[in-house]
Parts: sequence; C-alpha cells; structure tokens
Amino acid sequence: MGARPLDGKIAVVTGAGRGLGAAEARALAAAGARVVLNDLPGPGLDEVAASLPEAAVRPGDIAEWATGEALLAAFGGIDILVNNAGVLRDRMIFSMSEQEWDTVIRVHLRGHFVTTRLATAYWRERSKATGGPVYARIVNTSSEAFLLGSAGQPNYAAAKAGIVGLTLATARGCARYGVRANAICPRARTAMTAELMGPAPESGADPLDPARVAPLVTYLAGPGGERITGEVFVAYGDLVAVLGPPTVRAAFHSAGDQWTLDELDATLGKVFTADPPSPGFVCAETFREAS
Repeated sequence: MGARPLDGKIAVVTGAGRGLGAAEARALAAAGARVVLNDLPGPGLDEVAASLPEAAVRPGDIAEWATGEALLAAFGGIDILVNNAGVLRDRMIFSMSEQEWDTVIRVHLRGHFVTTRLATAYWRERSKATGGPVYARIVNTSSEAFLLGSAGQPNYAAAKAGIVGLTLATARGCARYGVRANAICPRARTAMTAELMGPAPESGADPLDPARVAPLVTYLAGPGGERITGEVFVAYGDLVAVLGPPTVRAAFHSAGDQWTLDELDATLGKVFTADPPSPGFVCAETFREAS
C-alpha cells in the first residue's frame, strides 16, 4: 500500500473538532484524502482544518438533515464516511431524564443514521449510473459499553448497540453497491472520556492517545478495506481485536407442541441457579480478552 492510498478521495469526519475525530481527520488527510470536518461550532474545527492541506469545515448538529446534506455537498461527493460525533449524559437508569436519554440517542444513533442514509443513497445512485460497485467506506464508532451494559450509561450503551446494528444492516443491505461498513470500539483518552480514563502518563507515550486508533480507521477507509465489511473492532494502543458474533449458550425444546410454565421451570431452573443472579449477556470476558 502506497504512502498516500487515499489520493483523490473525499472523506467526511464527524466530531472532528477534537479527540478521536481530529486524530482520524489528520490521518485521513496524511493518506491523501480531502477531508470535510464536522462538529458543533467552535475553535477546534478551525484549528484542525488549519493543520490539513485541504479541508472544508461544515459545523452543525449532526442529527440535522441539513447538516448531513452540507457535508456531502462540500466537495461535491463522498467516498469515505467516518462517524464519530457523540456526547455523554451519564446517569443511572432510574435517575435519567427524558432529555438526557434523547440527547445521547439523538447525537450518536440518529447522527450516524443521517450521514449513513445520505451517503448510501448517493453511492447507490452512482452505482446504478456506472453499472457497477463504487468506492464506498463507512467507519462507525461504537463502544465496548454495549458489551458491558455500562450501568451508569444506559443511554450511551443503548446508542452504541444501535450503531452496531446499523453498521451490520448497512453492510448487508448496501454491499452490492460497493459499500463496506464497519464499526470500531475505541479506547482513547479524550475530553469526553477524561473522567473515566484518568490523566495521561507523566512521561512516555500515552497508550490511550487517540492517534493510536487512527491507523485502523485509515486502513478500513483505504484499499485494504475492500475485503472487510460488517465487522466490529476494538482498538487502542498497539491492539486491534476483531469481535466475533454472539453465540448460543444453550438451546432447549419442549416435550410437547408448546412450553408450559412448569416445564420451563424444570428446565431453566436447573440452568440459572445463582442467587442473587448476575446479568448473563454482559460480555465482560470479551472485554478482558481484548486487552
């Protein structure tokens, strides 16, 4: 792969004013892409744009349709979409307000939908016009919170699980047009995760530097991404881990045509014996393995 594998490509990066989005935008630009930067209005976007050889700034609420349209119009098209924009409104489920729920779902999940909807429609139209697949890459940002069921982040965990579902549905539904859609679960020290991650090391390289995630995003956005779609990665430091699909732990059949309550109790009662019970679908082991 050449030093500038994305020469001539147009990449849209949301949440690009700082942290992961800024690091991803710089890496894509270094690989040759013209980058369209999105975030809420602020000095961060202009600073990132000034550090790139060719960039367009399109600030705005990523969950707004008009913002998504402005991103595709900036350079007259799109080849690569990196969805990164997000917010946190942490609270236990029994204390969470409607606004805290709606804000996180809106920015993360609806924000991913808006850009994905517009980009895939553009690629489908181009594919039909050219009579074959087009160059189309999507890298979405999920989180291991969806695996762990983060107790203090029910809105965030739900949004990130939804993003994985959106990624898989996009990969399956748009493959014929050339679309390759994948999701990453990054661990990075950013302004949004500062309280969770703590301070950076006083000396030496920071293993949670957002720049360490950017190479995977650039690779998936590049020629190598042609062979990868519908996958979920964990990335941080020197690690890239590919998650496997969920597995069936056990399967049971009723003796007759339909289960009875007594039969269910006799069957499942032998399986779930812990008292008090603990959530069984939480993938803590996956989290540990990807370390």
